[in-house]
Amino acid sequence: MLSAVVGINWGDEGKGRMVDLLSEKYDVVVRYQGGNNAGHTVVNEKGKFILNLLPSGILRDSTVNVMGPGMVIDVEHLFNEIQKLRDGGIDITPDRLKISDRATICMPYHKLLDILEEDRLGDKKFGSTRRGIAPVYADKYMKKTIRMGDLLCPDTLREKVADIIEWKNLTVTAYGHSPISVDEIMNWLDTYAMPFVPYVTNTTEYLSKADDEGKNIMFEAQLGALRDIDFGIYPYTSSSSTIAAYAPIGAGIPGRQLDNSIGIMKAYSSCVGEGPFTCELFGEKGNELREAGGEYGAATGRPRRVGGFDVVASRYGTLMQGATYLALTKLDVLSYLKEIHVCVAYTVDGKETTSFPTGDNLVKAKPVYKTFKGWERDISGCRKLEELPKEAIDYIKFIEESVGCPIKYVSVGASREQYIELF
Repeated sequence: MLSAVVGINWGDEGKGRMVDLLSEKYDVVVRYQGGNNAGHTVVNEKGKFILNLLPSGILRDSTVNVMGPGMVIDVEHLFNEIQKLRDGGIDITPDRLKISDRATICMPYHKLLDILEEDRLGDKKFGSTRRGIAPVYADKYMKKTIRMGDLLCPDTLREKVADIIEWKNLTVTAYGHSPISVDEIMNWLDTYAMPFVPYVTNTTEYLSKADDEGKNIMFEAQLGALRDIDFGIYPYTSSSSTIAAYAPIGAGIPGRQLDNSIGIMKAYSSCVGEGPFTCELFGEKGNELREAGGEYGAATGRPRRVGGFDVVASRYGTLMQGATYLALTKLDVLSYLKEIHVCVAYTVDGKETTSFPTGDNLVKAKPVYKTFKGWERDISGCRKLEELPKEAIDYIKFIEESVGCPIKYVSVGASREQYIELF
């Protein structure tokens, strides 16, 4: 069985929490796109872990984890992320972690260029995490990057690096920055990249064989549908494809087809970074929801923008992800509210619409709200649907009907066991 776990909205929906929960049924978990520009927070019996690059299945001893060719890997960040997990008692070996030889390395100069450009843009910045993601993906499509497989040929590596840096310095110096040193980059690779040589694998062969043997494979996405480079809120998107359809491609087995697309969405909305966010709450109400949900970026610590559940955006995201069924996370966060406001439509230039707009029309969109009665009691101990207050059940059913996809899981807390399975 091939299943993708993907975000329905702007990211930060709780995918890591659901992958950790569902991975018990899977033999292999694969990250298929993105880099360390977002994070998955997982809480289980071993502690609380924040994962930026590693697949969330790494926290289960029986699961093999794969970093696919669609990823861009900051090996320094990966080196430190693994060390933190080892300090927390998580064993990571080449038997449990396999890194595609086709995955691209995110180099120090990619981060440098990301910072230089965001600073140049000033008030017009994209809200980048400044971790080099856009520059490294741009270089990938320019065919001017170093891949993990290049580490296996150290005799030609320096020449490849030197050729790229000669070209890259044309840009770096134009920003007024000093030239990049080949020696410094080679030392960086020796320190942080070379230790991963035993992990470098032909993941196409590995995953094809695993699928042929009938193993269950889960594909884990970073961010959500609204950050997809093609279908998201361009240009305030990531630089990779975050949708489920890309999963087999980014994993290295483009000829295989998904059996399931499991969409993850919050019981309210949150967003990190710049760009249109129609249902955003400001002031005291926004601060209360942010604090109740602990809405701070797992990768950057930035306060997330928050708002009520957005039916328009969520229906669109569900469609883009081809979701088979959904998991609704953080329902417990709304327990403090007497009234819950849900965005059910937009108005654009005075006209109401339930279609998700693009470009300037999305920037101009205003929310149309419907109000629901809150349940105002702790639901974190509920394990069956009938244990929830009627108001919470009504809220779940409304969301399910509005986005047009069944909700299978409802999360009522951060811990692994705090969820309700509906069918």
